[in-house]
Amino acid sequence: MPTFLRFLMLLSLVVWIGGIIFFSFVVAPTVFSVLPTRHLAGAVVNRSLATLHWMGIFSGVVFVVASLIYTRMSSGAAYPFAARHLLVYLMLLLTIVSHFGIAAKMATLRTDMGEIDRLSQDDTRRVQFNKLHAWSTRLEGTVFFLGLAVLFLTARRLS
Repeated sequence: MPTFLRFLMLLSLVVWIGGIIFFSFVVAPTVFSVLPTRHLAGAVVNRSLATLHWMGIFSGVVFVVASLIYTRMSSGAAYPFAARHLLVYLMLLLTIVSHFGIAAKMATLRTDMGEIDRLSQDDTRRVQFNKLHAWSTRLEGTVFFLGLAVLFLTARRLS
């Protein structure tokens, strides 16, 4: 049982962090360079990001549950406020804010604007969309680096 729990903990981090890497370095750049319009590329990125967020939420829950059970079995207490758990809680919070807050507002703006490239650079909707995009990118980067910290703490704990 402890081996399976360690496996679940590591797998959940691999899926979440690996998904962010794949999305950031493969999906987003590829669709913007291959698809004929930025509007289509944005639609693919939006759908991919939504999937990534759900993968992250699921992975975070799996990690926390497996880690709490593993820690309880190995040390007699679950330690829900251990550093690795606090970081995963923060990763989950940021992912939820990104998905249900920022991405939802961007989707509303996208619907209202139509094709963003047809709007002037100083259109208030486009300016707001660009600001939200910048925040989305920051949050995703923060989740990534927090995930690396969790991976390090987990590897150190399991060694």
